[in-house]
Amino acid sequence: MFFHLRKKETNISASNWIIEWWGGMKIARVYLRVSTDEQDLTRQNEIIENARKTGFYVAGVYKEKASGARADRPELQRMINDLQPDEVVIAEHIDRISRLPLDSALALINSIKERGAKLAIPGIVDLTELANAQSGVAKVVLESVQDMLLKVALQLARDDYENRRKRQKEGIELAKRQGRYQGRTADLRLHKRIIEYRSRKTSIAETAKLCECSVSLVKSVWAKFKKEGINHNAK
Repeated sequence: MFFHLRKKETNISASNWIIEWWGGMKIARVYLRVSTDEQDLTRQNEIIENARKTGFYVAGVYKEKASGARADRPELQRMINDLQPDEVVIAEHIDRISRLPLDSALALINSIKERGAKLAIPGIVDLTELANAQSGVAKVVLESVQDMLLKVALQLARDDYENRRKRQKEGIELAKRQGRYQGRTADLRLHKRIIEYRSRKTSIAETAKLCECSVSLVKSVWAKFKKEGINHNAK
């Protein structure tokens, strides 16, 4: 089977990438990720509808609010475990899948490929089937081009992450020097929900899923809650 991505000229949004697949049943799993609890998943939900309109049966939708610079994302791992041969992973952009360092990012992509699945992501054209149909130099060239394009896309996603972090750090340092920095405002309602779930013995991963937040946030809030409880009891 072979698929390619074609982009409408009038709009650069991911929802306008048309996925065409020939041969066999078209099955997709959609991965939707945002980096913070303040961001909205609505825009990425358009990808689900677009996939259905172009003939895919969406076998699963995996949503989470977590950093792409982390490999231990519960929904990402659940999606990989659910993947079946010849299924397609759809995401808005390669940075939704990974903002990890290149070696770790390639390992993550390989874990998807090892399940026999393919990527359908704007800017990432899968040449696997075309390469398999070739032999000799042509096959080597196509495989090399595929690897190069993927590595470039993954590295650009990482570079963007690093640049954002650098600018954020510089902005915080400037605000501190000017006496304007007050720190990030905590989402107290979210923290309360996390504490309620963890108090009921809900696992960290499941709490993160239910609260639509990162595993690291659950750990941080719960650790702080337990520490404050110990200090209170000691008084």
